[in-house]
Amino acid sequence: MNAAGALVAGWLMTTSGSSLRATDADRPEPVRIIFDTDMGNDIDDALALSVLHALQSRGECQLLGVTISKDNAYCAPFIDAVNEFYGRGEIPIGMVHDGKEKEDGQFVRQVSQAHDGDRQRYPHDLLRGEDAPEAVSLLRQLLASSPEKSVVLVVVGFSTNLARLLESGPDSYSPLSGRELVAERVRLLSMMAGMFTDPRQKEYNVHIDLPSAAKVFADWPTEIVASGFEIGLAIKYPAASIEQDFNYVEHHPVQEAYTLYLRMPYDRETWDLTSVLYAVRPERGYFGLSQPGQITTDAQGVTHFEPKAGGRHRYLTVDAEQISRVREALVQLASQPPDR
Repeated sequence: MNAAGALVAGWLMTTSGSSLRATDADRPEPVRIIFDTDMGNDIDDALALSVLHALQSRGECQLLGVTISKDNAYCAPFIDAVNEFYGRGEIPIGMVHDGKEKEDGQFVRQVSQAHDGDRQRYPHDLLRGEDAPEAVSLLRQLLASSPEKSVVLVVVGFSTNLARLLESGPDSYSPLSGRELVAERVRLLSMMAGMFTDPRQKEYNVHIDLPSAAKVFADWPTEIVASGFEIGLAIKYPAASIEQDFNYVEHHPVQEAYTLYLRMPYDRETWDLTSVLYAVRPERGYFGLSQPGQITTDAQGVTHFEPKAGGRHRYLTVDAEQISRVREALVQLASQPPDR
């Protein structure tokens, strides 16, 4: 049992001085997460994955699977290497077919292929992206096997896989259409997308696959909470943490990836990490929320928000105190050693 689990299961002192043992029934159900990422385009995806593993070690979430919206052969092996590093190499990984952005980027090939002599530096079994299942098929399988309204989808890249999921038809996993399956099994879509403080600013994840983003904003049948560009921009991950907090092992895949992405030292924006943190800990007060409304995108890829009673869309906000709290939480989580 990890340290967080031991605390929960341990003796709890009441105000009267008596003690009660927490039971399994007292523990909140771990949040069932599917993580959809364009891993390799920025380093925040890798840090976000490490945060998910830390939250799972603390008993707060269960990472059901990872799907990839970047069409590059080394993304899946990198993710598999990170999952294996955290002791969870069994987590299924799905790969987009004919997707956007095919370039390696700065770290996925280097880390996934790193060797020390004739041994893999970061052992993993998935060596080629083409050996992974197709992303939408995996999404349908994971949703069909989950309880109703139990899954939180965290999407930190392009909306390609989500739009294709909505358009998918019945298959061996479920007789439902994609939209029906989402409506039945998903309770929240937490996505890093859009820009909500500057009505003229395009945001990368939306702009790269604009038709898919527009479809998701228009047709997604559950609540959407967007972490806009301005949120991650305001909260930087400190280089000092990379240089000091990951040295509990000689080689760490996320630390190595961070140092490869840009010349050190640099503090990097936490765009994708914020969507993960909200998805698992929405009630901790890390963020504010806009009023309900509708997110749309125009032909230039600029997102717009219209307040609307009963709307299913909101976006995150932060103040100065929350910025400090979020940064501290993300550093603690991203640098947490594996639960093994």
